[in-house]
Amino acid sequence: MRKDDSRNGSEKVTTSTGIHLQQPDRSRRKGKTLLEIHEERKVLQRAVAQKLQSDPVHDEDGTNVESIPDDEGEIGPIADATFWSIILATLHFTLDVLVYSQYRQEIEWTVITKRTITMIIPLFVLVLLLRSSIVRQFPLPRQIFFLIAGTISGCYVIYAANVYGYYAVMKQAPPLGTLWIWSVIEMDLPFAVASVAFDLGYVWFKQYSVY
Repeated sequence: MRKDDSRNGSEKVTTSTGIHLQQPDRSRRKGKTLLEIHEERKVLQRAVAQKLQSDPVHDEDGTNVESIPDDEGEIGPIADATFWSIILATLHFTLDVLVYSQYRQEIEWTVITKRTITMIIPLFVLVLLLRSSIVRQFPLPRQIFFLIAGTISGCYVIYAANVYGYYAVMKQAPPLGTLWIWSVIEMDLPFAVASVAFDLGYVWFKQYSVY
């Protein structure tokens, strides 16, 4: 191993295999630091945001694109409806099993599975319709719909569980319970609280039991 002096004053080391080892040149900085790049990107993002506020983007018919909510994200409406229909079908399956257990009946897994599978397509269509961008342009009517659907389905589940026999409850409780829970999820907090409060008031007024 031997040492040579380079022109910039740094020391160069040559190994026995002929590989040159040299200290980096620290006399001057090359390129921008990560902090400087980050600051430049922040400035650019603020400029773009101010441009959008002063000159919002419109589509062909003049609608302000920025004003339309896009809760479907990047996965698209079909994937969003598929995701929610699978989740709600799983909820329906769970409620079906719980109803069987509540009445101490032998769980018929084949029957429950078939009922769940037949629910997927109606759930898919319903979710695709009610979570579409077109429907979301009318948030108040959409919230009122879920308020009415959730309140009525909740009250009916409570009524059926206290009045009807176990066979009728096993048939009606899972789909109505699924609609009830999904409606509460889709509602904004004030509407959801109002719906649950109305259902609890119905229990108190009719002196029903919820267990």
